[in-house]
Amino acid sequence: FDFGEEMVHQMIHTIEFVLACISNTASYLRLWALSLAHAQLSEVFWDKAVVEVGLESGNMVLVFITVTAWACFTVGVLMGMESLSAFLHALRLHWVEFMNKFYFGDGYRFVPFSFALLDSGDLD
Repeated sequence: FDFGEEMVHQMIHTIEFVLACISNTASYLRLWALSLAHAQLSEVFWDKAVVEVGLESGNMVLVFITVTAWACFTVGVLMGMESLSAFLHALRLHWVEFMNKFYFGDGYRFVPFSFALLDSGDLD
């Protein structure tokens, strides 16, 4: 038992753990920021389109058009940003969570399927 080697080994694991915690926190903050961005975009578009153009004009047809445009824009941004959020979350789970815990990189070399190799019997 070598105390110095064990100490260095434990320090390396501690640094890896702290970096993984910071990485996970930053990854979740990125998803939270995307959610906040959607909320702010919707509010700004409501103020600029519906309130300033539609409601201040007093014209009910213009109010209907601006509210419809706001709803379509908000749903479009919602679908785009939430799809991006789901994609980023799946990537985060794959690369940050899965790769840190279960992937070791050992195994065997990938050999694509080939009828020529199958016929020759040379599968190694």
